[in-house]
Amino acid sequence: MWCVSGSLALWANAWLAGRAAPDDVLDALSAWAPRHSLAVHDAVSAGRAGLGLPDGQAGGPMAVLATIRRAASAPGAHVGLLAPIPGDVRGLPAGTAFARQALDAGEAVTVSTGDTLIGLVPEASGPPGGGEDPEVRWTVHVLSAPPVSEHPALGAAEYALRDAVRTAADTLGGMIAAAPDTDADPRALVEDLLDDVRAHRLPGHCPARALRVLEQADRVEAIRLVGAELAPSGTQSFSQARITDDTLRELAAGARTARLAAVAAILASARSG
Repeated sequence: MWCVSGSLALWANAWLAGRAAPDDVLDALSAWAPRHSLAVHDAVSAGRAGLGLPDGQAGGPMAVLATIRRAASAPGAHVGLLAPIPGDVRGLPAGTAFARQALDAGEAVTVSTGDTLIGLVPEASGPPGGGEDPEVRWTVHVLSAPPVSEHPALGAAEYALRDAVRTAADTLGGMIAAAPDTDADPRALVEDLLDDVRAHRLPGHCPARALRVLEQADRVEAIRLVGAELAPSGTQSFSQARITDDTLRELAAGARTARLAAVAAILASARSG
């Protein structure tokens, strides 16, 4: 589903392009958690990012924006989003602490230039029910020679997503057929997840096609998540369970690829306007 790194990447990029105000970025972040803080991974990263501090806490949400703005001031710099998963770690520098942390989080914001990669990886704390407000802590990494991360063109991603949408519709139909055995309403669970996504605004310059692809990807992913939760694994044969797992995995891959393509198109649209 949508993630805090996606919100930061799109809104920070819009701000840098003059299409949003700093308060818009802060509002987008506060929709995820009331508190955001910045830390650096090591002293080298602190110095190269211009933070002036060694390890540990380095400020609040304005420090996050200042770090991105400072990095993006380099010629040819651009903001990006990574969503690594086991088996697909495109865009991650192999063997680095950044790669390990981003893979654990499943997301990261990047600011790339020709010879430098600045990565910000979020980590949420303060689970629901705890005594303190939720907080997202962003850890900054600075590395050399960023790898090239290619995403499919938006048109190709949208075309590939059509199969995932059909498969998701069939999956939802199967869940509804099985619903009488449970108290859960699969459609209602899917809509609940989508309502959570819709609570996070996107910049006004987003191309209509990219928004459409994002919405379809979110629906496919919501159905996948509900399907994974409701799949009657205890009553399925081995072959049925394998088919279910394969279907859910294909839905996840299709939604993820389409989402990254849509985000790349939105990021490019801010810079081209």
